[in-house]
Amino acid sequence: QVQLVESGGGLVQAGGSLRVSCTSSGLTFSSYGMGWFRQAPGKERDFVAAVSWSGGSTSYADSVKGRFTISRDNAKNTVYLQMNSLKPEDTAVYYCAVPNRRGYYPGRGLYEYTYWGQGMQVTVSS
Repeated sequence: QVQLVESGGGLVQAGGSLRVSCTSSGLTFSSYGMGWFRQAPGKERDFVAAVSWSGGSTSYADSVKGRFTISRDNAKNTVYLQMNSLKPEDTAVYYCAVPNRRGYYPGRGLYEYTYWGQGMQVTVSS
């Protein structure tokens, strides 16, 4: 059974930084690409970032490019999202997700991901 558990969320002031983590179990983590999404109140769930199984390839939503960095530690079965220069509009519930295909580098579509974490609140105050 695949499980994804996010941690590290919370309240931060605008301009600040936060690093959130997602630890997985129930799959060979090093064989799967991973993604981060977020959902603000009343809005759809949007793509934030993705990383390939090796960590060698990454992609970002335009809204976070240059401010957020996705990375992974395959020895710890964990993917990270380092968020810098946070803005109030970054406030959302953040989710990590994984597709069910080994070696697949996932993109921006929700449909590409099979397993999701429970979500974690990140609030940026102005």
